[in-house]
Amino acid sequence: MTVYDEKSRYKNLTPFTVQDGRGRQTPVLPPARNPGEELLGIHALREGERLDHLAAKYLQDPAGFWRIAQRNDAMHPEQLTEQLEIEIPRKKR
Repeated sequence: MTVYDEKSRYKNLTPFTVQDGRGRQTPVLPPARNPGEELLGIHALREGERLDHLAAKYLQDPAGFWRIAQRNDAMHPEQLTEQLEIEIPRKKR
């Protein structure tokens, strides 16, 4: 059993199993729902900036880096490192 952080978007999702190409049963989670957050603004990325630092600055939650990635349609945060500008979601109230 996997335990997720209280702030995790996966916390309340129910895992299920699928059969992989080799016939093994593999546990998976359904995709997390998109929170559909409002845009706070655009941030011009500078060399060396990390999403967890930006999440701490704008969202007051470094673990919320995934919200910035999701707002920018990035599956992995690393996809945004070469962008000049990224969208920042509004902080949850």
